[in-house]
Amino acid sequence: MWPSSTLLPFLYTPPSSAYVAAMSVVSLVSLANAGLAELRGNHMAYSKFWHVVSGAGATTTNQRQRGGGALLKSRDGMLVAYAPALVAAAASFAVPGAVDGARAEILSAALAIHFLKRVLEVLFVHRYSGSMPLDTAVTIGTSYLLSTVTMIYAQHLSHGLPDPPIDLLYPGVAVFAVGIAGNFYHHYLLSRLRAGGGGGGDKGYKIPSGGLFELVVCPHYLFEIVGFFGFAMISQTLYALALATGTAAYLTGRSCATRRWYQSKFEEFPARIKALVPFVL
Repeated sequence: MWPSSTLLPFLYTPPSSAYVAAMSVVSLVSLANAGLAELRGNHMAYSKFWHVVSGAGATTTNQRQRGGGALLKSRDGMLVAYAPALVAAAASFAVPGAVDGARAEILSAALAIHFLKRVLEVLFVHRYSGSMPLDTAVTIGTSYLLSTVTMIYAQHLSHGLPDPPIDLLYPGVAVFAVGIAGNFYHHYLLSRLRAGGGGGGDKGYKIPSGGLFELVVCPHYLFEIVGFFGFAMISQTLYALALATGTAAYLTGRSCATRRWYQSKFEEFPARIKALVPFVL
């Protein structure tokens, strides 16, 4: 049995669902562990860190030898990662009883907007210079799909339960809006850096500037975390909070790895620029 929600007055009482309970633990622990792996230099095979920091081969042949599987163009790989979750969030409105009440509708809409933004960024904003192993794309896509479905399902199970004493629904909408807008803006700034970067490799990378890039190397991750806590505030379920906390742990690790990468590639990298949180971290 879960403890009473009076311990956390901003959460619904967790449902008696072994699946949701297990997913809450798995999401938090696995994402936190992935963040630690980033700090240790064990990076997922979809970014510049895999090739440069981890010392993986730079060529397609070497990638195949290391990964032992098929490669996708990075753009296609990210579509595989994001599209299933988008479809699931949008489809929840068509499943009878899946979306009950204003809170559930807003949550599903926010999830659909989040992944639609990601898909549109893949198609029209991001610049790519490498490949992604198929198994990595499928793993990421499965993770996003499961987290989206579980968040919607946990919200469905809370229907009819007493509302939490502290209602965070509409503040959560505002937090989510800030997160998605800030994340998009800084992704746009990154894309402009690489628009004329040439044919890939290290030559396509520059020290980011503009926006919060003047203070941290990963403001897009900072706003991604803000967006996930927006989900948690909208939902007010334990699973959404666990997912947001795990996401924050993972992206903190990636941000520190990113800062370390920039320091290794650019002698003039400013020491005043933090990894994720201005003036702090």
